[in-house]
Order: sequence, then C-alpha cells, then structure tokens
Amino acid sequence: MLLPGNDADAIQAAARRLADGELLGLPTETVYGLAARADQDDAVAKIFAAKGRPSDHPLIVHVLDAAGAEPFADHLPATARRLMEAFWPGPLTVIVPRRPGVAGGAAGGQSTIAVRAPAHPVARAVLAAARELGVDGVAAPSANRFGRVSPTLARHVVEEFGPGLMVLDGGACEVGIESSIVDCSRARPALLRPGLISRARIEAALGESLAEPDAAAPKASGTLAAHYAPTARVRLLEADRLALLFATASASGALEGVAVYSRARLPAWRWQSLPADPAAAAHELFAVLRDLDAAGAREIWVEAPPRDPAWDGVRDRLSRAAAAFTD
Repeated sequence: MLLPGNDADAIQAAARRLADGELLGLPTETVYGLAARADQDDAVAKIFAAKGRPSDHPLIVHVLDAAGAEPFADHLPATARRLMEAFWPGPLTVIVPRRPGVAGGAAGGQSTIAVRAPAHPVARAVLAAARELGVDGVAAPSANRFGRVSPTLARHVVEEFGPGLMVLDGGACEVGIESSIVDCSRARPALLRPGLISRARIEAALGESLAEPDAAAPKASGTLAAHYAPTARVRLLEADRLALLFATASASGALEGVAVYSRARLPAWRWQSLPADPAAAAHELFAVLRDLDAAGAREIWVEAPPRDPAWDGVRDRLSRAAAAFTD
C-alpha cells in the first residue's frame, strides 16, 4: 500500500501502524527504511523475518533528537553528544552503551545501541506522531532483502516486499547511501562505516582523531564484507583496467549484457555516466545499480572512484557490492 508522505492522514496511519507493532516503509534522507518500533522485540523480529537478516546483525534506532535517544541509552557519552549537536538531524549514526533491558532485539543482543535522528521531513513527521502514541524510536534498516541493493525510491520498496506493506512515498532520497556510523561506546570513537559525512568533518566536530575499528568494536549495520549487491555481477575496476578489459571483450564479442558505469563514455551494451561529484554519485548510486539490474545486465563494470576521502562512502558501497561475487 503506497501512500503519499505529504498527507497528514497517511502520517497518522503510519504512526498508528508502528504503535501497533507492525512494519512500515519509511523514507529517510539516506535510503528507505523498513521500520518497526524499537522497544518491542516482537515487532523488531518482523524486520529480521521480512528481510531474511540474521537476528544478531544489529539495527539502527531512528529518533527525533538527542532526548529521544535517552530511553535507549545507558548514558550518552560526551563524544556522542558532540556529534549529535554537529550533525543531527542528518546522516550520522552514533553507537552508545545500551540501557539494560531495552531494545535488545534491535541491538542484536549487544550491550550497545546505534541511534540516529533522520532529517527527512516525512520521517520526522512520523517519528513525532509515533512519539505521541508512546513510541520513542523505530528500528529501520534499509527496506530490501538482506544483502541486496538499498532502496532510494518508494517503488523500490514495493518491488522488494509487494503491495501488502504500507510505504510512505517521500520522493527520491537526497543522500542516497546509508549514514556514517561512529562507535562512541568506548574511550576513543571509531568510524565503523563511512558515509556522506566525511572523516575530516567528524574529527573536526569531535576535536580528536578517529580510531580504526578493531576486533572489540561492536557489530554495525552494513559492515559485512559482501553487501549492497544487485543480481548482476559487479566488477569494480580502476580506469585503466576497465579500458583494457572493455577493449579485450569488445574484440572478442563478449560485451552482450555488460553494463558500464564510468566517467569516460564507452560503447557498451548499456553505459551510465558516473558523476564527478561524490555527493551526486552517492545520490544516484543504488538507483543506477537497480536500473541496470532491471534492464537485464549480467555484469556491471564500475570505474573505481578516486582515492579522495570524499569518495569513501561510495567506494565502500561499491567494494561490498563487488565482494558478493568472486572469480
């Protein structure tokens, strides 16, 4: 059931659905989420079942603001508060110590919890209406089958789960890739997943450098080696390697069904221009992968992004999409 996100009655119906422990397709500025109230493990279990996601793989709890995170947190470390003040609402998630006995299902059984305040006006309207009904926050991983390409349009969610799921249409997601995730549960914060908000901006807000993840870091959403993958095989190639491979395949007539996503135009079966701006590339990335998949591509050859840190989020998603396929 697809409903307009700018309709007040639809917002109230969505909030009621969450309060009743049911699932909802929810737009955010990053990607569309499959949402359920985070404080009820039975409701959260429906997310894991619908996605086919392992129950020990934690979810992100979406809240209105720092006050909304407090019911889920044992406490909010000073590092987390600095990041909330700098980037909330927005595409940044912080991991903090979890309040005992609360949201264990959403946390995947860990003693930490991931929280984020989305900026999308539809998401915020739903969260505000749900809070009036006693729902402090909602767990909302990407609204797709586990490991597949995240949805950035409402129709992507319907394609994944069918017409039986209530989905609010909030238009195309502005950011297009998932949030940056920073672990603030230990003495020194660490970047667990890059996103549109760069490491440099996060470190500037913290006033200290970020640590690298280690074996003791909490599990976090979207950090498995293979993730974000379409049905077609994704190959991530440096520009010179891509050009050589394309020339070789062209000479042997082996380009049927090969789509190319690159800066330089190539006479491929299907070619898509890769934007020179990392924010523009992030905005369209998942939609492009889905469209090429739907067109029947058997392989998608992608030009590797520049090594500039501004591209870290896009490079991370493409690397994980390509890791789902091995020679």
